[in-house]
Amino acid sequence: MTAAIDPLVSTDWLLEHLEQPDLRIVDASWYMPDQNRNPRAEYAAEHIPGGVFFDIDEVCDLDNPLPHMLPPPEKFASRMRRLGLGDGNRIVVYDGSGLFSAARVWWMFRVFGHEDVSVLDGGLPKWKAEGKPLADLPEMSRERHFTARINRTMVREADQIMAHLRDGHEQVLDARSPSRFSAQEPEPRPGIRSGHIPGSRNVHYRTLLNDDGTMLGRDDLRRVFIEAGVDLNKGIVTTCGSGITAAILALGLHMLGHRRVSLYDGSWSEWGSRTDLPVES
Repeated sequence: MTAAIDPLVSTDWLLEHLEQPDLRIVDASWYMPDQNRNPRAEYAAEHIPGGVFFDIDEVCDLDNPLPHMLPPPEKFASRMRRLGLGDGNRIVVYDGSGLFSAARVWWMFRVFGHEDVSVLDGGLPKWKAEGKPLADLPEMSRERHFTARINRTMVREADQIMAHLRDGHEQVLDARSPSRFSAQEPEPRPGIRSGHIPGSRNVHYRTLLNDDGTMLGRDDLRRVFIEAGVDLNKGIVTTCGSGITAAILALGLHMLGHRRVSLYDGSWSEWGSRTDLPVES
């Protein structure tokens, strides 16, 4: 296995390293409610051999009314220990969309101090299209210690966003669709205003992806951000509807070597529901 931690690995790389004793594979599939897909059931039916299922809607702060907010470090460590994911593991995360929710879980591992984590480029769809092996039996995981040390520089809250709107210290990038960003389309969650955070820029997450769900190359990624008016030499906060696709922007920026990137965990689910926060359309 390579010493460098690549944020993306190919399906061929994963197949070649599938039997490595320190490698762990995570199915982080999550879907929008209107897709009517059950990620846990799909995992049970077929998954990459050795993969364990990471439930984004359970490995979260269940006491917070906002969707799948970061859990306390103790809960994250406990859940990872049960999944057999721990210190010293090389972790590869994938999802059933190609490259969607896996980026969120990649970000979560890094927030809690585990840097040796990558996303499978193209995810399960590419793996299946290439005829690579699948499993349908439960994976037996031996518990492993996970040390969770939260890196708060990677997370932003609403009051921090407001402060940066005044001082211009960080740019805010919104990964939602242009129609949601410009309030031409209603929000999918009830009771949430339409529009965007004042001064934020729209970089739809799909513009970072190829048609097959793989990530664009670095030159094309750089072009997408620059054409959206992003200063790649300045700090960036990514946001979206509920903190899922914002992580795709964070992953793309990480690919470009940008390390001053944080994610607004509450995202539009919080901002759009709070009448004390300003909205532009």
